[in-house]
Amino acid sequence: MAGTESGTEEPFDSADTAPSLATVWPGTPFPLGATYDGAGTNFSLFSEVAEKVELCLIARDGTETRINLDEVDGYIWHCYLPAVTPGQRYGFRVHGPFDPDAGHRCDPSKLLLDPYGKSFVGDFKFGQALFSYDMAVAAENPSETGTPPMVDSLGHTMTSVVINPFFDWASDRAPGTPYHETIIYEAHVKGMTQTHPGIPQELRGTYAGLAHPVIIDHLKSLNVTAIELMPVHQFLHDHRLLDLGLRNYWGYNTFGFLAPHYQYAATRKPGGAVAEFKAMVRTFHEAGIEVILDVVYNHTAEGNHLGPTINFRGIDNAAYYRLVDGDLRHYKDFTGTGNSLNVRHPHTLQLIMDSLRYWVLEMHVDGFRFDLAATLAREFYDVNRLSAFFDLVQQDPVVSQVKLIAEPWDVGEGGYQVGNFPGLWTEWNGKYRDTVRDYWRGEPATLGEFASRLTGSSDLYEATGRRPGASINFVTAHDGFTLNDLVSYNEKHNEANGEDNRDGESHNRSWNCGVEGPTDDPDIVALRAQQMRNIMATLMVSQGTPMILHGDEIGRTQQGNNNVYCQDSPLSWMDWSLVEKNADQLAFTAKVTALRKEHPVFRRRRFLKGQPIRSGAEVRDIAWLTPAGQEMTAQDWDNDFGKSIAVFLNGQALPEPDRRGERVVDDSFLLCFNAHDHEVNFVMPHDDYAKEWTVELDTTSPTGAAERVVKDGEEIALPARSVLILRKTL
Repeated sequence: MAGTESGTEEPFDSADTAPSLATVWPGTPFPLGATYDGAGTNFSLFSEVAEKVELCLIARDGTETRINLDEVDGYIWHCYLPAVTPGQRYGFRVHGPFDPDAGHRCDPSKLLLDPYGKSFVGDFKFGQALFSYDMAVAAENPSETGTPPMVDSLGHTMTSVVINPFFDWASDRAPGTPYHETIIYEAHVKGMTQTHPGIPQELRGTYAGLAHPVIIDHLKSLNVTAIELMPVHQFLHDHRLLDLGLRNYWGYNTFGFLAPHYQYAATRKPGGAVAEFKAMVRTFHEAGIEVILDVVYNHTAEGNHLGPTINFRGIDNAAYYRLVDGDLRHYKDFTGTGNSLNVRHPHTLQLIMDSLRYWVLEMHVDGFRFDLAATLAREFYDVNRLSAFFDLVQQDPVVSQVKLIAEPWDVGEGGYQVGNFPGLWTEWNGKYRDTVRDYWRGEPATLGEFASRLTGSSDLYEATGRRPGASINFVTAHDGFTLNDLVSYNEKHNEANGEDNRDGESHNRSWNCGVEGPTDDPDIVALRAQQMRNIMATLMVSQGTPMILHGDEIGRTQQGNNNVYCQDSPLSWMDWSLVEKNADQLAFTAKVTALRKEHPVFRRRRFLKGQPIRSGAEVRDIAWLTPAGQEMTAQDWDNDFGKSIAVFLNGQALPEPDRRGERVVDDSFLLCFNAHDHEVNFVMPHDDYAKEWTVELDTTSPTGAAERVVKDGEEIALPARSVLILRKTL
């Protein structure tokens, strides 16, 4: 069935048998990879260590035709074949030293995938054929791998596919939404579409399914301006998971940095995933929604020294990977996956930059979220924000112009780098996540930190010349609990992953509201729903760029599993029946995202100053107030158990003009937060702020709806664990 990873390929347009190769032209070293120009195909591969390279053309019946690449320029091996057209399957065999002690692992028995391959087809059949060492020897002693048995991997590995690069983009234009107007929605291609009743069965789990009107309409109803897709670069399901009956669902196991994962395509025509992905992007752009890709340039699917040989390892191991100084048999691992790409090598850097440019220029994507981005900055053992990779991005006329989002940490020493990335970059703000979680679960001494995160984290970003939009604010993401689970579980429950619940983060800053997991207790059910609304409201009125995890708007649960990387199942997929069951949560999310969209005071382009808006004025651009309606004192901020605060945001004090240079004026708002476990009375501040306020949002209401007008000096009771948002109306 299309949309699953066991679908049957459609017949080839060409290459059912090996083409006639009477003519082999020299070709050119660039562009790297396989490039069809309408008349034939140029093939090009970098390997500094190779002594001989063979291009292997694979017919559908498995017949292999080998062509020596006799032309070599600057370690780039190349040829041009006028007989080769799109649909042709191919790979490379690299002859050279197999000397792990020297860092070299060439093995011509392996059909190697093109690092610049733009599409792949087939599957991996794990066994001795994929490994360049004796698996029987390694099973007895992993440090002893024996002599390579030289078992041919043809028929056991995927193959690269020549694609048709031509596509009718019509009038496609990038939306170009600025960060301060952006709402990001993190999603999974298959997880979003696999169970949606409005998507035809044959399109579920695919790019075409994701571009279906029912998904577009859902995102538009939430005022989403950008969809951030979890990895769609071609990836591998590693054999450990397959042996357990699991899969690499998240896709953080890539090896094809220029290819859309072909199993996410509804079409089974080899190379067809490219056109389908482009059509998806075009459809999103027509709806005004940007497409951001979660990219994994920090490691590859080949793993450590016991991993398979599928491309980089066999092409030029020492060039592509960081090897341990003094022990070149082993790989430096800053990612927890077995290897780290060697971004110090110019050809590895070139591959990454070429990949980024390809996705922007040819696939029209609007930005990237870099997984474990601190790994890319590492020079030797340190994280250096001025490393070669960031210099190249800064200077690149294409990549520097799109959205660049860092996950600013890795698992190596000194890898937590929130706030330390260069000026072009935005960052997943892990401190925002932790602070908002702690505030709403009732941790002490969080008020000052909460205030900083609510106003854009100037302590992290202002010193580098960045603005509030640099803070990608999130409370939940794919890695961790969903919003529903965050308020329903104190502990992770990852038993289904087959690792005895050892995997995943153990310190989740979550609170189950009194009962672990599902409950029929109406009070706890109501409290959990209110906590979800509190967190969603906080996210949407915070300065910065908000990100919603897919399904949080309808209360999606993973049953307490905070690491569903291997769960390609209903546990991780969207349950669209929740749209009806949790209609109030969906309505609330739509309401609070609309509030943000309509009011620039919640999405300022510059940091708040806390200063009077004009000489002699008492009212500032922002004011922090106690529940008594008085400005906060130092003693108030130092109160370890202070959980209640009001924030005045002055809509008359927006210094930045709009796109046409005109002054921006908005309503003023009073945000009242009460994270205490008891009701707190709030006094409306004196009439210098406003004479009358109208309630715009109340998290004690299932949909946030409220109709109430209050006067200056009036006292209102704010229930335990709730948010009240009031707009100045007089």
